[in-house]
Amino acid sequence: MHKPCAVIPVYNHEHAVGAVVDDLLRAGLPCVLVDDASGPACARVLRELEQRHDVYRVELTANQGKGGAVMAGLREAARLGFSHALQVDADGQHDLGDVSRFLDASRAAPQALICGYPQYDASVPKGRLYARYLTHVWVWINCLSLQIPDSMCGFRVYPLPPTLALIDQVRLGKRMDFDPEILVRLAWREQPMRWLPTRVHYPQDGLSHFRLVHDNALISAMHAKLFCGMLLRAPGILWRRWRR
Repeated sequence: MHKPCAVIPVYNHEHAVGAVVDDLLRAGLPCVLVDDASGPACARVLRELEQRHDVYRVELTANQGKGGAVMAGLREAARLGFSHALQVDADGQHDLGDVSRFLDASRAAPQALICGYPQYDASVPKGRLYARYLTHVWVWINCLSLQIPDSMCGFRVYPLPPTLALIDQVRLGKRMDFDPEILVRLAWREQPMRWLPTRVHYPQDGLSHFRLVHDNALISAMHAKLFCGMLLRAPGILWRRWRR
C-alpha cells in the first residue's frame, strides 16, 4: 500500500503556511498540520485550514520543537491510515514543485526513505550553509560511510512503519537535532534511502526558529551521543559490510 500525506510542523508561520497547504492540496496530497503551541494568530489560521477537505490538525499544548512536532505528525498520519509522510517546512523554503517527483520515487521504492539533497540559491545565509558541512562530516563519521550526502534538509518522504518503530524505541532529539539524528539511526538499521536534488529558497521575510547557540549546542551533543553509539556498533556495521 502506498497512501501518502504531508506532515507540516508549524510554529507561528501564519503568513506562509496557507500557500504551502494550497500547493500540497493541488498536488493531491492530504496535509497533517502540527500546531506546535503557536500564538493566537497562527492557531486561528490553522483552525481555518482544518475546515478544508483533506486537512487535519494536531494541537500541541506546549512547544516541542521541530522534531517533536514532526514526530507527533508522523504518529497522527499513521493513525489516520497513511503509509508514507512527506515532511515539509511551513515557511515556504521547499520547492513544492518537486512533490510529485518525490512521491513517484517513493511509490517506485515504497520501503525506501526518499531524502531531499538541497540545491541552494543566493538566498541561503552563508553562516548556516558553511556550518552544515561540520554536521555532514560528523554524520559520515557516525555512519562509517558517505551514504548520507545531506542530513539537514527536512524535505523527505518517510515510510511510516520503520520510522515509527525507531521513534517508539529510541529517544530522539526534539528540536533541530532531529533531522540528522533520525537519518543516522535509520542508517544503523540499514534503512534503504534514496536521494533526489531539490531547490531550497530562504524567503527574505521568512521566519526562522533556529537558535544559534542553543540549537548548535543540541546538535553538538547529539553528534557526541551518536559517536558513542557508533563505537559500540562499529564491529557489527563493518562485519555486515564485509560479508556483502
